[in-house]
Amino acid sequence: MPKSCFSVIIAGGKGTRFWPLSRAHRPKQLLNIISQKSLIEATADRIYPVTGRDQTLVVTVADQVDALRRALRGLPTKNFLAEPQGKNTGPCIGLAAVEVCRRNADATMIVLPADHWVRDTAGFRRTLKTAIGLANQSDRLVTIGIRPDYPETGYGYIMKGKPVSAKNQAFFVKRFTEKPAPALARRLVRDGSLWNSGIFVWKASTLLQLLGRYQPSIATGLEAIKRVAKGKSLANPAATVRSVIAREYKKMPNLSIDYAVMERAGSEGNVLTVEADFGWSDVGSWAAVHRMMQKDVNGNASRGRWLGLGSKNCLIHAPDRLVVLLGMENAVVVDTPDALLVGDLTRSQEVRVLVDQLNRKGLGSYTV
Repeated sequence: MPKSCFSVIIAGGKGTRFWPLSRAHRPKQLLNIISQKSLIEATADRIYPVTGRDQTLVVTVADQVDALRRALRGLPTKNFLAEPQGKNTGPCIGLAAVEVCRRNADATMIVLPADHWVRDTAGFRRTLKTAIGLANQSDRLVTIGIRPDYPETGYGYIMKGKPVSAKNQAFFVKRFTEKPAPALARRLVRDGSLWNSGIFVWKASTLLQLLGRYQPSIATGLEAIKRVAKGKSLANPAATVRSVIAREYKKMPNLSIDYAVMERAGSEGNVLTVEADFGWSDVGSWAAVHRMMQKDVNGNASRGRWLGLGSKNCLIHAPDRLVVLLGMENAVVVDTPDALLVGDLTRSQEVRVLVDQLNRKGLGSYTV
């Protein structure tokens, strides 16, 4: 891939839906839930062959930088950007775009979350190659749309418009739908809509231009940061630059890139989607993990020692202690040294609510 293409890995999430395994000091992207590698290691390994290590950036909150550097020892230290606080993906991706443009004003950037799972890495890279070509040729925003396996209510959806060419792999985006109710999710799947993977490709300069049009409160802050940096890297910035970044971040709204830019650009015909089927999950809950893991004849998946009698469709994560289940169905059991989760696997999206309750009830020591 030419010097004009960068990858940006977004790695600031806390992963509260994976409590008690994930904690504030050990977020989801640092966990090896699916394989022997952590999620962010697997993400980096997938993208290195596309843009190389020197052109792979990681954006995270300041208190996670050291842990991520340890996890990705092969990545140059100059490639880690630190946000003073999490303000969702709008400001985060904007900050990365400023750094990418500083390094190459004409560069294309691939934006991908740190915590996804991909089965077919070769297919993933082929899809990105197609998306990079579209972004360069059309100067539009490109999102990767995944052919859905089932009507998931935890994902956003992309409604396809007319095809970009006769190949019918790329389409104009007609509309985005965020996390629909079950009936709507089923209708969207029937109508051929795609899951919104949250993987994007565009020219960094185009993204900054659209932030200026749609989100001036973000763009103004980024311009102030750019001025004070005076052409120097935003990785390991001087104290004066850090203070300006902190000041401007406080002013910025907490907005996802979808709400900040994608939906509005899509309504103007400036967003394309590449339809893909390379085996994908955002690994957003214990139920998602269960779907990806190898299972026994009764649908049980496990990491660690366990014994079950009459138990079906359960997930057991207990590497240090024997777990015994009697007549359990659709259960999730996650054992850690100081906390145990036992719950309904179909309600695993609600684990984040439990984390909020722990903090409110003065039990925050179990979440850090």
